[in-house]
Amino acid sequence: MSSGERTLFLIKPDGVQRGLVSVIIERIEKKGLQIVGLKMMIVSGDLAKKHYEEHVGKPFFDNLVSFITSSPIVAMVLQGPNSIELTRNMMGKTNPLEALPGTIRADFGVEVGRNLVHGSDSPDSAIREISLFFEDSELLDWKNNQANWIIES
Repeated sequence: MSSGERTLFLIKPDGVQRGLVSVIIERIEKKGLQIVGLKMMIVSGDLAKKHYEEHVGKPFFDNLVSFITSSPIVAMVLQGPNSIELTRNMMGKTNPLEALPGTIRADFGVEVGRNLVHGSDSPDSAIREISLFFEDSELLDWKNNQANWIIES
């Protein structure tokens, strides 16, 4: 799976603090998405404000920034056909109470403000968000030998 759409995927501070990193990464890998970038990091205030700039002026903006900067996150770039839609479906609705069973948010989340993960919602968002969290040199092109067993060519 050396080609395909790329998306940013974040395991937020609540996912890291609750020890869910390996469980979430396992779901990504079992789905067949290829991890082409991966790092644990502390999000700076400036990066958080850029990431959430579409929410500037909304009542919850300061809470978003405060939360995402409160503890380490795991940032990933995932690649594969329809990776944006696949990850959005895997995550479930923003509110864990409305998310379908089997999604990350339904299985592990309780409240909207602690919904564990973030994924880009469109190709344009993916390009913008990936560039915020990763340098080009941090992304790898590598051949996933399982691709033939996951994707019909």
